[in-house]
Amino acid sequence: MLTNSHVVHGADRLGVILNDGRQPDAALLGEDPDTDLAVLRIYAPNLVPAQLGDSKNIRVGQVAIAIGNPYGFECTVTAGVVSALGRSFRSRSGRLMDNILQTDAALNPGNSGGPLVNSRGEVIGVNTAVILPAQGICFAIAIDTAKYVAGWLIKDGKIRRSYIGVGGQDVKLHRRLVRFHHLPVESGLLVLSVEPDSPAAFAGLREGDIIVEFNGHPIAGVDDLHKQLTEQAIGVKSGLGILRHTEKLQLGILPEESRRRADHG
Repeated sequence: MLTNSHVVHGADRLGVILNDGRQPDAALLGEDPDTDLAVLRIYAPNLVPAQLGDSKNIRVGQVAIAIGNPYGFECTVTAGVVSALGRSFRSRSGRLMDNILQTDAALNPGNSGGPLVNSRGEVIGVNTAVILPAQGICFAIAIDTAKYVAGWLIKDGKIRRSYIGVGGQDVKLHRRLVRFHHLPVESGLLVLSVEPDSPAAFAGLREGDIIVEFNGHPIAGVDDLHKQLTEQAIGVKSGLGILRHTEKLQLGILPEESRRRADHG
């Protein structure tokens, strides 16, 4: 069963109520707070799975139907349209989620983790968030993202991401530095802390350095760095472009599998 991470995170016991009244216990197979998704396992015969759609077939303006239990009202259905595709939304872990669907189908507390379906009954998203007190601005995780994450959670119980061991904040760069070093970005990631015995520490990164490039990709801030710290970067020697005072340096770094907190990369 697929739901939101924030629905089950930290729970001592999990249970599920089925349409026929059965209430099987549920076991958490894995969760990923960075995409706000979780997978549960239940033991109950004769279940009919929901049909999953395809993100590439979703169009702005098409019908979107949300199903959930808002405020305890079971099996509530609300309808609207897909308002926008490819939105970015910050998860509760602090990481930026990409490829988010925006819809005006009404969502309320209790809709989280429920399906957003199209007119054929195919699941096109997992309802995750609303903006209060706005009207008609609701968000769902696109189904292709959910399928990818669910596959890894079922297989490994987690999503593997890479990590270098820095904490920092976005900063604007001085125009003279941008022009002098021909930088493709006007901001970077100011390093506020370097974890001991981390890839960043071994690479020689220091507090006060500003990261502007990772493996040839411009880094304008922490979100850009997170996008580069994927599973594919684990154990792969990468280049780290930094500004130290007024000098531009290139460091070699070997990202490890993530064990970081949400405010670190």
